[in-house]
Amino acid sequence: MGTHKLFTTTFIDKQRNSMLHLAGMLEPSKKISGAALQMQRELQWFKEVEKVVQPSYEEIKNKDGKIPREVFTEEHKDLVGKGEKWMKDTASSCATVAALVVTVVFAAAFTVPGGNNSEQGIPIYLKETSFMIFAVSDALGLFSSSTSLLMFLGILTSRYSEEDFLKALPMRLSIGLITLFFSIASMLVAFTAAFHLVLFHRVNGSQFQLA
Repeated sequence: MGTHKLFTTTFIDKQRNSMLHLAGMLEPSKKISGAALQMQRELQWFKEVEKVVQPSYEEIKNKDGKIPREVFTEEHKDLVGKGEKWMKDTASSCATVAALVVTVVFAAAFTVPGGNNSEQGIPIYLKETSFMIFAVSDALGLFSSSTSLLMFLGILTSRYSEEDFLKALPMRLSIGLITLFFSIASMLVAFTAAFHLVLFHRVNGSQFQLA
């Protein structure tokens, strides 16, 4: 097993391509949707192969006079461009949604259900459980949507170098999407609490008048 591994990691073909040169070549893939995610997978594969070959093989040149990293960069030039476009399109769409959620929850914070007490200036239903649910979920929605918006803006202003596709961009995209979904869920909870609070008191008020 050790001999086989040594042979594989030190193998050089007729074009003087080492195992690392071959790992740097682009492999057509239909399994992963999104050019940016495919670029991440390609980088992960190249890094893993880089770990098992001898350090000196990173500087070996093939017949074209290129080291493995240069082969990787040349082979993935188009994929980097497609990945940048995919990331920007996704981030732009999600940033629009996040900005809309920020606007809605921010406005809701100053338009409390039931209004304020004219004398003291505090919310009328301040002691109600539904009001506390509304306040907390609205605050969480504002925080998470703002975080999401910042993540997507970070993606749009990124340098889009090869290494960015390995961790930085996927991490920002993941955080942005998670916080965006959370902000939408918080907004729905706030709406439900406000609706229940207003409707509950209106129904009770109507029943009191009828009685």
